[in-house]
Amino acid sequence: MKVTIVLLFAAVTFGCATSPQPIQTNTASANTPGNERPQTVIAHSSENQPAPAIKNGEKTKWTQSGEPIDTKAFDDAVKAAEKAPAKVLADAYYKRAVALTEARQYASALGDYRKAAKLDPSNTQAKEWVDKIIMIYDGMNKESPKEGEEPPALPFNK
Repeated sequence: MKVTIVLLFAAVTFGCATSPQPIQTNTASANTPGNERPQTVIAHSSENQPAPAIKNGEKTKWTQSGEPIDTKAFDDAVKAAEKAPAKVLADAYYKRAVALTEARQYASALGDYRKAAKLDPSNTQAKEWVDKIIMIYDGMNKESPKEGEEPPALPFNK
């Protein structure tokens, strides 16, 4: 038992000793003010920056984001399914929406999930994804795209 406690204490001590140290790449004599403090690399990232000020609970406008992916096969499936029964078209929209969700293109995926849910009201997964994506936008304090204003997928360049 004592050995376990000693090892645990040693691991914690070692872990704390290896925390990030400030990185100073220029000296006070270089073209910088003398009162400038050295900063860690983390301090220069936008990760820990404060969120923009929001007035009276307003939500900011949604933005298109994510990784561009090749949706040509999915687009072709949607086009081919336009003359098929509604359930087949809904399935094509749903498959493209899943691919867009995996690429974190939530605004575009939201449009396809909405179309799939409208064409096939029994598609509970599409309805759940609509709710999840809207919840993601709410969690970021952003408006989700209104129905019909969802953007197309990001352009893919080979």
